[in-house]
Amino acid sequence: MPKLKTRKAAAKRFKLSGSGKKVMRRKAFKNHLLQHKSSKRKRNLSNKAVVDQGDMLNVREMMPYL
Repeated sequence: MPKLKTRKAAAKRFKLSGSGKKVMRRKAFKNHLLQHKSSKRKRNLSNKAVVDQGDMLNVREMMPYL
């Protein structure tokens, strides 16, 4: 069985949590047009989020050795 390649775009976007059981991602809407968003909203967008269970299969296929 040959080795599987990791999709490098996915490797840059997803990381494992500290326990190694969850996959973490960045939140959207934090890169531009920030002047009208509140500080609280921008602060909450800075936190990491857990990848949803419905998307986990896609992430696992893109990163087989995660």
